[in-house]
Amino acid sequence: MNDTLVTLVGHVATRIDFKETPAGPSARFRFAVTPRYFDRRKEVWADGSTSFYTVWARRALAVHLASSVSVGEPLVVHGRLRVREGPPDGEGVRWFSADIDAVTIGHDLNRGTAAFRRVVRTDVPLMPPQNAAVG
Repeated sequence: MNDTLVTLVGHVATRIDFKETPAGPSARFRFAVTPRYFDRRKEVWADGSTSFYTVWARRALAVHLASSVSVGEPLVVHGRLRVREGPPDGEGVRWFSADIDAVTIGHDLNRGTAAFRRVVRTDVPLMPPQNAAVG
C-alpha cells in the first residue's frame, strides 16, 4: 500500500473528542502546526502560517490519548495523511480537509517533561463467564 506517512510537530488546538463506536474506541482533535523560520533580513525568528489538521486515533491509542492529552500541549504526531474534498457549498466553493490517521502520538519533549505509565494488559478476564461451572 502506498500511503503518505507524515510526522507533524505542533499543539493540540481543541479538546479530545472521544467516542465508543461499534468498531471500537475512536478519538479526534484539531492539531495546529506553525512553522518557524529565521528571517535573515530582520535577523529574527518568525512564525509562518499555521496549518490545522484533524487527527484521528483508534482503539488503544484513542483511549490513551483521551486520558493523557489536553488543549495547548505540544505533540509529535505520526500517521497517514488523508485529504478529503467536500461538495460545493451554496456559492459553488469546494472545501478540503487534511486528516491524519495517527499511528503514534507523543508529547514533544523538547518543550517539557512527561511521566510515562505503562498500561498493564491481561489476557485473563477479570470476571469468570456466567455459565462457568464452579468446582
